[in-house]
Amino acid sequence: MKTVYGEMCISDCAVRKWVRIFKGEDPRGTILRDRKRSGRPLSASVTTHREKVDCMMRANRRVKQNEIANAVGISKERVHHIVTTVLGYRKVSARWVPRQLTVEMKAQRKDVCTQLLGLSTVFILA
Repeated sequence: MKTVYGEMCISDCAVRKWVRIFKGEDPRGTILRDRKRSGRPLSASVTTHREKVDCMMRANRRVKQNEIANAVGISKERVHHIVTTVLGYRKVSARWVPRQLTVEMKAQRKDVCTQLLGLSTVFILA
């Protein structure tokens, strides 16, 4: 290697040492992965918080994320994650709207469509 790279090359001994370390054969027991450590558990996304957020969203569709965060006692970021990703709501005209139609909403749409279809046939026949 010294013939190719010159004096700026690292020694063979250092290369062999690195190989031993990365293979896990190092007698010093160097671990290259993160060790498990104690820390604060993720408690903001537990089901109790999801249920509280969902209950507040159903009670008031115009509720703000700050209000939910203060009432539940979690951060605004976690509230946003629960509302958008977990519960599947999105913001439409200052209201939180579920992304999927519920059974009641589908029935209401069907009723409205049949009424409009009945009115259109009356106008066409007249």
